[in-house]
Amino acid sequence: MIETRALGAQIVDGITVLDVVGDPMGLRLFLGTDTDPRAITAQRDVVPKTVTSVSKALMILADWPGGDRAALPIRDSTVDIAVTAPEPDLFDDMRVLLASRNGETPELVQDWLRYHVENQGADAALVLDRTRPDEAPLAPALDALIDATPIAGLKRLVIVTSPLPLGANAVSERHPLQAPDAPGKDRMEAPQADPWTAPLGQMIVWEALRWRFLARARAIAFLEVSDLLAPAPIGRRAFDLIEGTEAGVVALVGRRIYPWRIRKGHAANFGDHICDQFDNPSGNRRWVAAPARIPDEAPFRLVRVGSQKPAPQDVAFFYRAMGARVSEDAGTPLAPKAGLVVDEDLLTLSRSEFGFDPVLPPVNDAPDAKGLPATVPGRTAIVTCMKNEGPFVLEWIAHHRAIGVDDFIVYSNDCTDGTDTLLDLLQDQGILAHRENPFRDMPDTKPQHAALEAAESEPIMARAAWAVCMDVDEFINIHVGEGTLRDLYAAVGDANMISMTWRLFGNSDLRDFVDMPTPARFDRCAPHLIRKPHQAWGFKTLFRNNGIYRKMGVHRPKGLKPDLWEQISWVNGSGEPMPKQMLRTGWRSSVDTYGYDLVTLNHYAVRDAESFLVKRDRGRVNHVERDQGLGYWFRMNNNSERDTSIRRMLPAMEAEMAALKALPGVAEQHDKCVAAHRVRIAELRGQDEFAAIFAQITSRRMERLSRMHRHFGANVFLAGPDCVPEKVWKVPAYPDDFFFTVGDVDETAH
Repeated sequence: MIETRALGAQIVDGITVLDVVGDPMGLRLFLGTDTDPRAITAQRDVVPKTVTSVSKALMILADWPGGDRAALPIRDSTVDIAVTAPEPDLFDDMRVLLASRNGETPELVQDWLRYHVENQGADAALVLDRTRPDEAPLAPALDALIDATPIAGLKRLVIVTSPLPLGANAVSERHPLQAPDAPGKDRMEAPQADPWTAPLGQMIVWEALRWRFLARARAIAFLEVSDLLAPAPIGRRAFDLIEGTEAGVVALVGRRIYPWRIRKGHAANFGDHICDQFDNPSGNRRWVAAPARIPDEAPFRLVRVGSQKPAPQDVAFFYRAMGARVSEDAGTPLAPKAGLVVDEDLLTLSRSEFGFDPVLPPVNDAPDAKGLPATVPGRTAIVTCMKNEGPFVLEWIAHHRAIGVDDFIVYSNDCTDGTDTLLDLLQDQGILAHRENPFRDMPDTKPQHAALEAAESEPIMARAAWAVCMDVDEFINIHVGEGTLRDLYAAVGDANMISMTWRLFGNSDLRDFVDMPTPARFDRCAPHLIRKPHQAWGFKTLFRNNGIYRKMGVHRPKGLKPDLWEQISWVNGSGEPMPKQMLRTGWRSSVDTYGYDLVTLNHYAVRDAESFLVKRDRGRVNHVERDQGLGYWFRMNNNSERDTSIRRMLPAMEAEMAALKALPGVAEQHDKCVAAHRVRIAELRGQDEFAAIFAQITSRRMERLSRMHRHFGANVFLAGPDCVPEKVWKVPAYPDDFFFTVGDVDETAH
């Protein structure tokens, strides 16, 4: 049944010759990407007429006298090379599947052939078998399978091999590093380059196969053997559409599909592939072509045929079974599990066409999910971390109690300013729950992540209807109604997640620490529309504690249970729906998703210059490896505009603060924390390093730069303030469209 052929690939005079095909119409030479087009010239009776380039590999069409050998038309070459006669009769008037095989099992290739012959109208296939020299070729094993179980309607099957590798100098296509959606690629150990199985580098090989075998084919569907044309009614199948198209081409639009799990000891097959990604609409493109209706000079490319444009209605669809091609380094995920959902059409295809019983993902229950009004009574809880935040504890607790937060879980560690004592006093009065941060008992876990993990088992979280992870320099600023959470929940309908986008507040040019509420002191901030730096549009998320996600995260809940994604009703700070691409891992706003109409998260990341010294001294709870120096101040200190909207809540905050200070020992301990803060400021300002930082951040230059963020490109914030020349920052004002940036940055300034 199976016929085999081999490309005449060889290296001649340093040139990779992939194949040479000649007939009375002309000589076609297919040369590799290492060929310099300027070296092409007539040699003896071989006279080049045209040169076609496909991804730097070349096809030369030349006049020649005929025969079984020909001169290589390359400057200084004296070599004759073998010429193969084309075999257009092999696929005359047939509907041909043209594909490459790269590691897929013979059994899968058999299923691929049977499916397309029985369901898609194919009657022939031409397969480029890309095997390593030490691997068994496809043809013998597949021939035995087809002999045992013939495929009715399959008229011809030709398998082509190459004596030279056809791939790029890259990692194998079978490795997860080559899977577009595989997570954690930065943590994968890359194997050695393998041009035998790497993504195809010699793209001109498809033209070689075209002119050697396919010139008289009725239609060609260009796929991989891991691709399945999607089921369609007769008349709308890919091979049907090509019959009526004027351009001679049909576009194929593909979706990548995945197994939930492949059974141990079994190779992936099509029946395993029942999932796709709910949050990733990207895919792959291929084509179907009718050779008789496309110009000779329109070459076969990966996603198109020359410049031929299919009509809008000439589109068919296919699935790409990722577990079939990416078969090595088993156990490494090919896509995030949190993004995979069962597709009912794929499940039906698995069972009906392939007779398979795939492994299904678990089904999760999510009580009180979508459709529950946000205003349904329930407690709101905040989880936070603190270290030497004593002067700012009461104002932060007071503000959030004033807007309706019910519970606080505070994790502290290594406090030297009395913060932990103040928290204990508040805990004694039932204001909050104070816990020692357990990060030391959790190796390789950052303090904030350790706190969030520990909070999962707290009774406070078990009874919370809404929850959020926040820092003590972040203040929820609600713009609707009376400024309370009750008003916010009423404004968002049945939302169960609310993103609160940061608005970065700068130091308002204040240098000295003063014991007064942060929202009363600082009113200079970033514009609403400020895409840079990267941190400017981070958000924190109020979320209903309903089990759709597995755990809390710093910016939003994490570990989506993918079968529940449709239960999510997530809105931004203006009450507008968030796109599904954000549901799994998104943590920052974009031009399409930012909004401040209902709620803002005021982020007082730097406060005054003196308090910033203490912040830098104590370190971070999340990005613990990063310093908080001049680069951090530059990025987070934005004084462009003025916003006093949060100050309407000051009377309620001050009333709450007064009530807190009236509790036993609280006022006295607050004063001790303030005093300790002042002492530490004095100590730090007496140290050369911190004195230098203080002088820099309070300089005229840094004050000016804090009002110029909207004019800077992303690389300016990576490089740090020193990259902005004096001639730029000394200009008093710029038009709105002024823009300044720098080149690539090797190392981010912290």
